Amino acid sequence: MLRQKHGIREGSRLASMLIYLATGLCCIVTVYPMYYVLIRSVSAPEHALAGDMLLFPKGFDLNSYRVILSDTTLWRAYGNTLLYVVVTTLLMLLFCTLCAYPLCMPGLLGKKAVVTYLLVPMYFSGGLIPTFLVMNRLGLYNNIWAVILPGSLSIWNIILARTYFASIPDTIRESAAIDGASHFTILLRIYTPLAKPILATMAILSAMQVWNEYLWALTSITDESKYTLSVGVALFNKKTETVGYTPVFAALSISALVIVVVYLCMQKNFVKSIAAGAVKG
Repeated sequence: MLRQKHGIREGSRLASMLIYLATGLCCIVTVYPMYYVLIRSVSAPEHALAGDMLLFPKGFDLNSYRVILSDTTLWRAYGNTLLYVVVTTLLMLLFCTLCAYPLCMPGLLGKKAVVTYLLVPMYFSGGLIPTFLVMNRLGLYNNIWAVILPGSLSIWNIILARTYFASIPDTIRESAAIDGASHFTILLRIYTPLAKPILATMAILSAMQVWNEYLWALTSITDESKYTLSVGVALFNKKTETVGYTPVFAALSISALVIVVVYLCMQKNFVKSIAAGAVKG
């Protein structure tokens, strides 16, 4: 076993205990807020209002979920957000992949200038007001595309995909080109399957961003039938605040369900992406 500069040997029991302790604390800090919302949603209204539960619900009560099931506005917002997430994520993957592939080609004229140009708005974004002015000028105010389009064009994801594509050996692309494969075929049948980990990571991050969208959706949409789930939950809170806070916590629990399911379905590729980044870094 090797001794490190800090005095702890590799493979020592103390190092393992510290790693497990840090991992456990991170898990608690990450998971407990969601668990707390869940147990508060199934507690009796008086206990939910007082917030006096810690590990288990008090006065088990599912009436808050019955209130949610009868609220058509909230479920419409749920359906809207599912639509926004699916369309935005698919368009983002399409646009970012098509933009990233040429930027990883060796010998492309002006490649460095284009990458530098892309980095400027990524670090110095105009923010909410310029985006609103552009959407309004395009006639998309109070239109579902006002929510979809801004998330579909992500410079960060373009750079992320381009960096991953650049790590793929050129010999693979050159061999396919010698066999007569076009750039579209190489991208579709070689680069895309190899880049599944990073594409899954991009999809998860994009889905989370759109799913939690509140301020932009509230600014760009005025029609209640087109609201996102976050705005719908806020409106639901105003309608149900007279009967306690339990229904709101039930709505928050349901709103977190989709993100958890998406992550569980794609966690394998997500972990692969992190591991690949650690090795290449």
